[in-house]
Amino acid sequence: MEKKDPIEEARRYVSNAKETIEKANFDPEIRGYTDNKYVKTAGNILWNGCLLALEAVFHICKGKGRPSIEKYEEVAVQRDRKLLTAIVEGYNIMHLSMGYDGTRNKKVCDAGFESANAIIDRCAILCAETVCA
Repeated sequence: MEKKDPIEEARRYVSNAKETIEKANFDPEIRGYTDNKYVKTAGNILWNGCLLALEAVFHICKGKGRPSIEKYEEVAVQRDRKLLTAIVEGYNIMHLSMGYDGTRNKKVCDAGFESANAIIDRCAILCAETVCA
């Protein structure tokens, strides 16, 4: 089985999240989405795509249990402060506001997509510098 490029795979997740959020039915009157189930799903897809890209850069050993956000922050602070800022922002928007809370606010959701792209783009740059696999 051929190993997929983690950055391209992360971008595919963003594409899938876009398809998912379209099902949330945007209502221009309330400037938000009417079905938070799809917002939650899209937020989780976005965050998982970011984790794929981050894992390609940092290779955090999973060991026992899942890596916490703190582990990603610890390695990012040592390697790339721009990425650290994007991780913190992305976690708050994609994982918490969208994924857990299911916010219906379109501006927040749009910020989640922007944040995901910023994380993946930064990871792509770092991967190019170190040849990630």
